[in-house]
Formats: sequence, C-alpha cells, structure tokens
Amino acid sequence: MPVIFTLFIVVAGLVLVFSVVWLWQLRTQNAGMVDPVWAATLGALALFIGACGTGAALNRVCVAAGGALWGARLALHLWRRNHGKLEDPRYHAFRERWGTHAARNMFWFFQLQAVISMLLAVAFLVPAYAQESASAMNVAAAIAIWIAAVSGEAVADRQLKHFAANPAHRGQVCRDGLWRYSRHPNYFFECVHWVAYTVLSIGLPWAWATLAPPLLMAWLLLKVSGIPILEARLADTRDGYRDYMRTTSVLIPWPPKRT
Repeated sequence: MPVIFTLFIVVAGLVLVFSVVWLWQLRTQNAGMVDPVWAATLGALALFIGACGTGAALNRVCVAAGGALWGARLALHLWRRNHGKLEDPRYHAFRERWGTHAARNMFWFFQLQAVISMLLAVAFLVPAYAQESASAMNVAAAIAIWIAAVSGEAVADRQLKHFAANPAHRGQVCRDGLWRYSRHPNYFFECVHWVAYTVLSIGLPWAWATLAPPLLMAWLLLKVSGIPILEARLADTRDGYRDYMRTTSVLIPWPPKRT
C-alpha cells in the first residue's frame, strides 16, 4: 500500500479510537483507561504498517513483531493496573483543574495522544517502507536492544507490583531491584525500546527520522506528563520520597548517592 494511503488510514484510525475512548470516559468518569488503549493502538499500528509496507520483508517482520509484542505486553500490564480502580490521580487532577470545561479539554487531551502516536509511528514507517533490507548486524543489534528494553520494563513493572501488593509497604517508597538505581526504570526501558527501531534503520533512507520517537518519549516523560506530575504528588504523599529523589537517578539506572 502506498505510504500516503497508509498514513491516511493511520490518522483516521487514531482519531476514531481516541474519540471512542473519550466517549467511554464520559460515561465512566475515569480517563485512566486511555493508557492501555494507547499501548494497544501502537501495537496494532506496528502490525498494520508491517503488513501494508512496501519495503523489504525482513524490515516489515521486525517492525510488526517488535511493535505488536511490545504493545501487547504493555497494554495488558496497564489494563490490569487500571481496570476497576479509581481514576489515575494525574487525570483526576486534570478533571478538577478544568472544572466545567473538563469534558471538552479531555477530548483534546485524548486527541493529543493520537498526535503523539502518529509521531511515534515514524519508527515503524521508515524501515517498513525502505526497499533495502536492514543489515544482519543492524537486525541483531535491534533485537538485542528490544529484548533488553522489553525485559527490563517488564521486570521493573513486576518488582513495583510485588512491592505494592505487600500491605506492610503501604505508603513506603519502593527501592527493590531496579528501583534502587532509578526512580523510574520502567520509563527508562520504555525510551530504550524506541531506540531499537533507530538501530534497525541505520543506513536506510530517512533513518534520521527514527531518532524522533525515543527523543520524544524521553521529553514527554521527563518534562511533560510523566515524571513531573507523578513526582509532585509522590513527594507530598509518600514518606521518604524527597530523600529518594535526592539519592536516586531520575531515569538512567545508576548507583544511588549516599544520604
């Protein structure tokens, strides 16, 4: 399928999906379910772009398999975390801040997720439409990065889940495993995941464009909707979190400082 048609379907599909999720949150008054939908949608985009791309078969298989498996794991994790729970404090804070304009602003906030997904999809589009096959070295390196990233994110999620499941840890700061070396190891490995497609695309046309997804993800997490909002709440509600912030790397795993 020509890339222009693929882009049209991707844009239309994303707008439709996030409009439906917006209607869903209007009924439930819980915007937190946008998180698993976002991950699942990106996984579906990887499959769609891999199937419809006109590039080398090896590139398309790597895109489809890598994106779909990553999206399925993350979507399942976020669904289990959010389903049947109270609204995520981040979205609840937005709702309270917006007041009577909450419904309208939430709609555009959800459409912003569609725009972000379009930009991240560049990581899939570039290799899937490159006629030249990625080199064996690039494929091997990309697979190694993908395995490390997805495994690391899954381990971090599991460690935090196990820590939070213990009633004795209520209100405490998780410093177990990877969380001893980074305040947000799951976010770190999320950024690394997008680097896999950059490595896969080295030497292909438009390879430079695949730098945008990992940089965009890091910027969003560090400066916009991820870490700043989350840590502002944790610093005020969790004993010891300010000390944790002083001693522990914010994103990249690193040995903690002494207090």
